[in-house]
Amino acid sequence: MCGVIGMVAKSPVNQALYDGLTVLQHRGQDAAGIMTFEHGRLHLRKDNGLVRDVFSAQDMMQLQGNVGIGHCRYPTAGCSSSAESQPFYVNSPYGISLAHNGNLTNADAIKRDLFLEDLRHINTSSDSEILLNVFAHKLGELGKLRITEEDIFGAVSGIHERCRGGYAAIAMINGYGVLGFRDPNGIRPLCFGSRETDAGTEYMIASESVALSVLGFTLIRDVAPGEAVFIDLDGHLYTRQCAVAPRLAPCIFEYVYLARPDSMLDDVSVYKSRLRMGRMLAGKIQREWARHDIDVVIPIPDTSRTAALDLANDLNITYREGFIKNRYIGRTFIMPGQAVRKKSVRQKLNPIELEFRGKNVLLLDDSIVRGTTSEQIIEMARDAGANKVYFASAAPPVRYPNVYGIDMPAARELLAHDREVNDIRRLIGADDMIYQDLGDLMEAVREGNEAIETFDCSCFDGQYVTGDISAEYLLALEQARADEVMNRPAVAPVNDLGRMQS
Repeated sequence: MCGVIGMVAKSPVNQALYDGLTVLQHRGQDAAGIMTFEHGRLHLRKDNGLVRDVFSAQDMMQLQGNVGIGHCRYPTAGCSSSAESQPFYVNSPYGISLAHNGNLTNADAIKRDLFLEDLRHINTSSDSEILLNVFAHKLGELGKLRITEEDIFGAVSGIHERCRGGYAAIAMINGYGVLGFRDPNGIRPLCFGSRETDAGTEYMIASESVALSVLGFTLIRDVAPGEAVFIDLDGHLYTRQCAVAPRLAPCIFEYVYLARPDSMLDDVSVYKSRLRMGRMLAGKIQREWARHDIDVVIPIPDTSRTAALDLANDLNITYREGFIKNRYIGRTFIMPGQAVRKKSVRQKLNPIELEFRGKNVLLLDDSIVRGTTSEQIIEMARDAGANKVYFASAAPPVRYPNVYGIDMPAARELLAHDREVNDIRRLIGADDMIYQDLGDLMEAVREGNEAIETFDCSCFDGQYVTGDISAEYLLALEQARADEVMNRPAVAPVNDLGRMQS
């Protein structure tokens, strides 16, 4: 899970890219970078840290040009390193930079082929650099001094033929323009929009529509699965379907947790989908737990608030804010390392005792991944005087690793893996608990866009939409993602299993 953004404008883009990345900061807190193009020259600033910390006023002054791309990153395997910050750049051909959100599931094989057959060296452990080199090699094979948009779309077709997994990427080709493309399943999100200025039309491509709306752009639409969108330096927009058999199967966890509620993803309002998740879960409680004794519904801030509102309304139960969140602590789910995550929970949340004392409380979270956070929150509720503590999840049990760019760890680290709900309840210390049904979750999202026939629900059902995930692959992923690997110091050599995912 990362945030990507690109822009072709009639005036300097440095401030707009910076502002866009701050809006997308929830997609990655580990590193940030911006690259701009001006009169044949590139300007780059990237480093570890939040957007506000990476770019100084002097950095912004140096990022000149009316064309540029940006990236905010979070790590999923291996150690954080400034060498993994994006955008990445290759000099040949033409000079191409790229920012990527997702994960290539066949990166190891491509990396070997790039070295042995294409004579290209990968300098980092990031599969984003692999994606960039595949694109660059396809363009280089043309052997042309000047290329057209048809050539660019042909190179994207070559990416789809060669690369597997989930990817949404934005590339900048020196002297030509900005390109956005999405994998043939549309797993990771990407959209584009425009705004009118006195000088002409400006275009932006971004991971989420909220980055466009905040900057005054009008959303045109989502990039379709397998499609590429190219904006040349003169502001002409070209689109082309570049995949042979595309289908829309977006990651459903984007709606559960990852995306901002004020975003539109594949014509679905994230906010309204979460309201419907609350209603669906309320329906299940009414069916299976009709004689409940819940006094109050309290969300775990922030993502579950929306679902909790409609859950409480449908059950005719009081809704209360019971936890105050320290906004200077990052999102616990995407922190590297279990020790850091565990320590941060009590620093991040503090209960309002009056809302708990003597009450039977239903706590609602968007999902439960490792369970460490849930266990500590239940303990905090009891310490605050709750009579009974029930726990609900707006998503089904997370039982399987995610392989498309989300830090859902080794299966053995997932609380729900090979466990029944009653076992999970005992482990987190709840008096009772309830999960959303997968069918209800899918319906809650699909109601916003009936054209979505299926979703990537692999973390819930173990069905991987790319069809290329074996037990051996998951074992290798477990070795790369295990917390003990994440906590090791970074080392100079890069092996195939230690690659970083964007």
